[in-house]
Amino acid sequence: MTLLELKSLSRHFGGLKAVCDLDAHIEEGKITSLIGPNGAGKTTAFNLITGLLPVSHGKIFFNKTDITGHAPYKIARMGIARSFQNTRIFSNMTVLDNVKVGMHTRTGKGIFSAALKLPGLRHEEQYITEESMKHLAFVGLDHLAFVNAGNLPFGQQRSLEIARALATRPKLLLLDEPAAGLNSQETLQLGELINKIRNSAITVFLVEHDMELVMSISDTIFVLNNGILITSGNPSEVQCNTEVIRAYLGED
Repeated sequence: MTLLELKSLSRHFGGLKAVCDLDAHIEEGKITSLIGPNGAGKTTAFNLITGLLPVSHGKIFFNKTDITGHAPYKIARMGIARSFQNTRIFSNMTVLDNVKVGMHTRTGKGIFSAALKLPGLRHEEQYITEESMKHLAFVGLDHLAFVNAGNLPFGQQRSLEIARALATRPKLLLLDEPAAGLNSQETLQLGELINKIRNSAITVFLVEHDMELVMSISDTIFVLNNGILITSGNPSEVQCNTEVIRAYLGED
């Protein structure tokens, strides 16, 4: 079943067509990758999907609902979460508190309950803590729950950002270059984590430059070049595509 559908999705910055008439179907329960050379429009596409940029024209459907133009917080509540190229953790907060931030998008107690310290709020806070610890355990960081997040090595900061995204309980997780800055062992562990996420019934949409990682975990790959979709298919089909080879290596 199609979970996310992009129809003629476009974003223009003046005369620059960063994304141009992108058509794509992201299938539920799969790992889909969006690849292309630097400047191809990959992150722009993610920013359009998550509402961080307005669409010039085209439509975005999530679970058959048109989400084009929705605010980022509404899109998050509908079940789309993401990570960023540059980690955006709260470095002065604990690892656990970073994940709790993600949990609060799915909780219901407001300022009135907090001011009066009602029992329901205490129960909710206990629930948030317990669930946050489960997400940390999922990515292998539960033993570091009370460490300052800014003290984590870069690879663990990446895992923390993913744990926080998972805390929003998404149906679709967008990962923007999660392997950037990781060594080979960390990248291998990341691939295992992404497969683990998919196996937990969360669909993954990935932007990534590490081709070994992309080819090893992807079910479907879409290839952008200069904002235009040049091909899509399974890893073996994409690897052999002459347009893809030309986009990455040039005419010669």
